[in-house]
Amino acid sequence: MEIILEFGKILLPAALVLYAMYLTMKSILAKELVKANIDYKIENSKAVLPNRLQAFERMSLFLERLSPGNLVLRLNGSKMTAKELQHVMISEIREEFNHNLSQQIYMSDKSWNLIKNTVEDVIALINTNAEKLDADAKSVELAKLIFSEIEKRDVDPVAITLSEVKSEIRDIF
Repeated sequence: MEIILEFGKILLPAALVLYAMYLTMKSILAKELVKANIDYKIENSKAVLPNRLQAFERMSLFLERLSPGNLVLRLNGSKMTAKELQHVMISEIREEFNHNLSQQIYMSDKSWNLIKNTVEDVIALINTNAEKLDADAKSVELAKLIFSEIEKRDVDPVAITLSEVKSEIRDIF
């Protein structure tokens, strides 16, 4: 019995010291893991942030170019028919959108969905107004209808989307 008591006197303090060491090491390792994780995120953000900024710049430029007023002024030729202008504008929108598809990985789902909806809205605006014209109508007539429709609207979807994209990039900083 006395041996067990002596053994307990030695084993109990040793077990307490060992448990204290375990807790200390666990705490130190947890702090090191958190620090390593923070360092990793900092290094990762140094690499991703420039790409993210470039994506927002590209999508802002895309939205500016997507604006119906800018599209008409940039693409309208004096000898074009309304159908030709319609085709050229829609082709330009889709080509630029497809060119910028990869930018969605740097944006929130909300912003990307707004951009997609804006693209579809502008295409619908062009198609709806083109359908109102005769097959031999001049491109100027389509341009007038588009500008008239834009003036009638209370909100400009391109401006709203551009504002949201700018807001998201401001939130990053």
